[in-house]
Amino acid sequence: MYPGLTAETITIAGHNGDTIEAYYARPMTSEKVPGVVVLHHMPGWDEWTMEVTRKLAHHGLAAIAPHLFHRWGPGDWDDVTAAARAAGGPSDAQVVGDAEGAVAFLRAQQGSTGKVGCIGFCSGGRQSYMLACKIPSLDAAVDCWGGRVVPEPGSLDEKHPQAVIDMTASMSCPLLGIFGNDDKNPDPAQVNRIEQELKKHGKSYEFHRYDGAGHGFFAWDRPGYRQEQAVDGWKRVFAFYSKHLSS
Repeated sequence: MYPGLTAETITIAGHNGDTIEAYYARPMTSEKVPGVVVLHHMPGWDEWTMEVTRKLAHHGLAAIAPHLFHRWGPGDWDDVTAAARAAGGPSDAQVVGDAEGAVAFLRAQQGSTGKVGCIGFCSGGRQSYMLACKIPSLDAAVDCWGGRVVPEPGSLDEKHPQAVIDMTASMSCPLLGIFGNDDKNPDPAQVNRIEQELKKHGKSYEFHRYDGAGHGFFAWDRPGYRQEQAVDGWKRVFAFYSKHLSS
């Protein structure tokens, strides 16, 4: 852990070269550190997302959270989120492009080791799984209760043309999955199906499932927060990054 860090809102080049906002936090150290792209949950690019980004920096990682709903701004994060959700959210291609821009930004920093992972929550968990399949240069991915990795019948559309679970054969980095057994999306049966697909394709992964926890149980500002399970889950996340992002 590092006793000091810096954090700020910056702009980066996203999908198609668009300039988008991102929240960037890094430890104050002369050592080179790995990076992590933080994919925010469906509630939006909110205060909790920024707290997560700083938490990663406190643990020695340069972290950046691209504002995936930036194009529906400007404005307060909750108003922007409402506009984004009304429009069906960003396309998968746009998310990949924005994440690629965040990865490139992290690797371009003088203090980077060159290793970069990602982590996502809720819709961001689905996106993290997708990035593990779409960005070959990623070194590790964490999916925290990503819904719709296994989509509902008829839910694919122009913005989301392929089921994420069907991308699994292309996964190019180790995956960590964190799930609550009381969750409805993904429910335990969906998690089982995802695990079967990972095994089928011989992918490197580890799943941790928690009794007494539902969707979003890391979010300490929400009723679903579960302290014991969240503390253990974060330990798993940092152990996973230590294993796969250390130089």
